[in-house]
Amino acid sequence: LLCALAAIKFHGYRGLTLVLTFLFYASFHLSRKPISIVKVSGVPRLDCSWESCYSSLLLFNMLASACIVTCFSDQANYNELFGALDNAFLVAYAIGMFISGIFGERLPLRYYLSGGMVLSGLFTSLFGLAYFWEIHVLWYYIIIQICNGLVQTTGWPSVVTCVGNWFGKGKRGLIMGIWNSHTSVGNILGSLIAGVWVSSDWGLSFIVPGIIIAIMGIVCFLFLVECEYEVGLDASSQPPAGRVAVLQHSAVTLSANDRSYSRENTVDSSEYPRESAEQPEAISFLGALRIPGVVEFSLCLLFAKLVSYTFLYWLPLYIVNVGESQEATNAHLTTSLRVLWMEGGILAGLISDYTDGRATTCCVMLIVAAPMLYYGIDTLFLFAAMLIVCGALVNGPYALITTAVSADLGTHECLKGNAKALSTVTAIIDGTGSVGAALGPLLAGLISPTGWNNVFYMLITADILAWTWALQHLTCRHLEIPGTKTGSTKSELGASFPVQ
Repeated sequence: LLCALAAIKFHGYRGLTLVLTFLFYASFHLSRKPISIVKVSGVPRLDCSWESCYSSLLLFNMLASACIVTCFSDQANYNELFGALDNAFLVAYAIGMFISGIFGERLPLRYYLSGGMVLSGLFTSLFGLAYFWEIHVLWYYIIIQICNGLVQTTGWPSVVTCVGNWFGKGKRGLIMGIWNSHTSVGNILGSLIAGVWVSSDWGLSFIVPGIIIAIMGIVCFLFLVECEYEVGLDASSQPPAGRVAVLQHSAVTLSANDRSYSRENTVDSSEYPRESAEQPEAISFLGALRIPGVVEFSLCLLFAKLVSYTFLYWLPLYIVNVGESQEATNAHLTTSLRVLWMEGGILAGLISDYTDGRATTCCVMLIVAAPMLYYGIDTLFLFAAMLIVCGALVNGPYALITTAVSADLGTHECLKGNAKALSTVTAIIDGTGSVGAALGPLLAGLISPTGWNNVFYMLITADILAWTWALQHLTCRHLEIPGTKTGSTKSELGASFPVQ
């Protein structure tokens, strides 16, 4: 009976963590979406002088398509300005992400994540309140965007760390692939919510999502359980970073003096030695970079995300250039792309679990995507067909690297439970990927005046570079010296992976 109760408690908390983190990160994306909706859908009541349009466009994607045409139709460099537009939030996010993981490793995740969500809600709402307060001061929007980009970086390292704590390495690729659909769910909900007020009081398109993410931050503070030892499920065993030895079948053996997991249902404890009652120290930034695979997968994600975000930001404008289209066509294609991202992540997770090869899965999907990009550059029909394939092939590795791969590397066997690395590794990988997310739209803005074919050649090159880095990791892993073991003594770990 005690075994059954313990198993029910364990699975209950694990399921709760999965659902909560799904909702939390969906709310992050929900709060980011209004900018693109307000930009594309139109705000007809705005009076567009060049000065007001330039200030808003350059920094925030705030104006209607009608205003954009008025402001930029006679400007030779309007594409470059659109490219600068898309980088305002992304640059702040990319820079902040590298710092965020360091703090996330050293602070209680429940406080860190809930605080970031409440602040994100505040800055998102302040952005919308500018409409009602009739604020036209440029620096107000600059400060809001920078602050919002920074506080939003608290989200991803925190939720990946929580899920990684509760789900062992085994077959979490599929689970995290399905869980990663929070991105699509958040974007779709954000589009629907923002669309309600976009043609009337567009300020509410920001205020309502801001309130939602702030409320979810309060829910996070009240209900999130970072790891099993916080609720007495593993209090006498693994500390936070060493929680790879999760119950496989949730059987628990209880004795009169202490409680321990049964031998047949846990990972061999000799692989993850404990250090008396001491908590493991947080790994340093350089120490995290030395974990095998972190650099390779980070650079792979950079180029994969470059392709994905170029599609995301430049899809509507490309459709207009290749042929006549309605706003509804743009919306349907963009939504379809989001759904395919979700399916690609699930497919990549399933394949990587079945083959036990994360890098192999990434290599195959990325190299197949390259010719698909080439054949989609001529007509709208071919472009739509290419989206169906590339939406899965490019974004599958993207989703896999940001979830299961990050969790695997953050609990790499070379750490032996002696260092907390999950949050830092996740931040390094996603931060590097965010550089690609900022770089892609900017390059598209610079290259598109020379022809859209050149933009697609740039995307093909980026896709091949992503494949190259995944292949690099795969090659290095197979060329490891026979007889050497990843696990080291504690002193060797200290030399190779310094903690601070």
